[in-house]
Amino acid sequence: MKICKARVTFLARRNFAVSDVIESVNRDGVRWIDLQFTDLVGGLQHITIPASALNEKSFSRGVNKLDGSSIKGFKEIHESDMVMRPDPATYAVLPFYPPEQKTARLLVDIYEGGSAERFTRDPRFVAQKAVEYARNNGFDTTYWGPEPEFFVFDGIKVTPNPLAARDGWGGSGYEIISKESPWFNDSGKQFPIRFKEGYYPAPPQDTLVDFRNEAASILTDTFGLEIDAHHHEVATAGQCELNLHFDELVSMADNVVTMKYVLKNVAKRMGMICTWMPKPVFGDNASGMHVHQSLWSSEKNIFYDPSDDYAEISQTCRYYIGGLMDHARALCAITNPTTNSYRRLVPGYEAPVFIAWSKRNRSANIRIPMYERGEERSKRLEYRTPDPSCNIYLAEAAMLAAGIDGIKKKIDPGNPVDKDIYKLTRMDRRELGIKELPGSLKESIEELESDHDFLLPVFSEDLIETHIQLKMDEFLNVSMRTTPYEVYRYMDI
Repeated sequence: MKICKARVTFLARRNFAVSDVIESVNRDGVRWIDLQFTDLVGGLQHITIPASALNEKSFSRGVNKLDGSSIKGFKEIHESDMVMRPDPATYAVLPFYPPEQKTARLLVDIYEGGSAERFTRDPRFVAQKAVEYARNNGFDTTYWGPEPEFFVFDGIKVTPNPLAARDGWGGSGYEIISKESPWFNDSGKQFPIRFKEGYYPAPPQDTLVDFRNEAASILTDTFGLEIDAHHHEVATAGQCELNLHFDELVSMADNVVTMKYVLKNVAKRMGMICTWMPKPVFGDNASGMHVHQSLWSSEKNIFYDPSDDYAEISQTCRYYIGGLMDHARALCAITNPTTNSYRRLVPGYEAPVFIAWSKRNRSANIRIPMYERGEERSKRLEYRTPDPSCNIYLAEAAMLAAGIDGIKKKIDPGNPVDKDIYKLTRMDRRELGIKELPGSLKESIEELESDHDFLLPVFSEDLIETHIQLKMDEFLNVSMRTTPYEVYRYMDI
């Protein structure tokens, strides 16, 4: 059997031991070690230490350099000391620095200062607990395949009034600069991509092939990740997608964090900006992150049943779908956690607005891909609700918890809906029992407040409370500010 070089590298990197890391640091002349982790909302944080400070105790006892009170969602000022323990499996020498400043990356786990206890609000810890929760329920492996979409712009100009303070007094606006867009003022040198016509156009319309090739090469050569494909997406102004090969839960979340980091840095080096904001362009498709997932036990795909005439899925898979559907509105507070997320979840732009399941049907928020039959390895479900602004560790853990809750409670998902749900009338949807996803961040937060018991085997109460507080503050801060469109719409009242 032929195995690609990238996959061999990937498997080798997954087996990195502490001694391998220390040997590589010394052999390769690494000068700096970049310790990385995400805050509660998913922002990547880091601290850089001299390579000479990295030793075996750094991995067993940790690096005592973290002030948790300065990290969003972590600690109060009176309890701020925290410890970082690097994970040797995440070691990679970064390509963004000159040889004399050679820098390597390690992802870390966060511990409480003064004890050996894991920090309950460390997102990576939540993902690790989700893996253990699945094992305790008989599923020794879970596979994940997120498909994050993103925009790559030539620039973004935010234009506040000169008298405006940081709180936005005086008003402001923004301008997206993209040589691909129809509104680019130098479009005579480039074929523009019209609204909703950006899916798979060949160069020269697709101007971002070199960017995606460079990012994909770094992900493969530096981090050992396997790339399935990359392409231009539907929207104008540089919407793209890069697909990583599926992997287990924590590794996949690590890979998505790494991918975001690489794409942002490659864009900066090429004079552009990469954003994971779901809906930056009005009137065109937004960026989603469909998440493929399956449960396995003893190397058997629990979702697969070749005797099922509809979609070759098992009853266990149906119960898992039932859990996702039952908790879909509350999940949105985690999988779609920004006010901008709900600019995407509207009809007319291919985003899943309705809670339903089906095979092949992209108007439902849960889809069973049916590219081929009789393939146990590829049988999975695709949860289409999330967007790339979420914290991937929390999002994967929350979806898994919802699905397992459906299995434990045998939640029936109802009949599949094999119709274009967007074209159904409100009465038709009511008769079919089709509910809608929340229409705002506030609505999803309220759903999470009333429906989060299914998360408690994996999430701590204090994490849920902190997440709700952070996101409600975010909602209020955005809702209090006047937008340019409100001025246009209401100035003549």
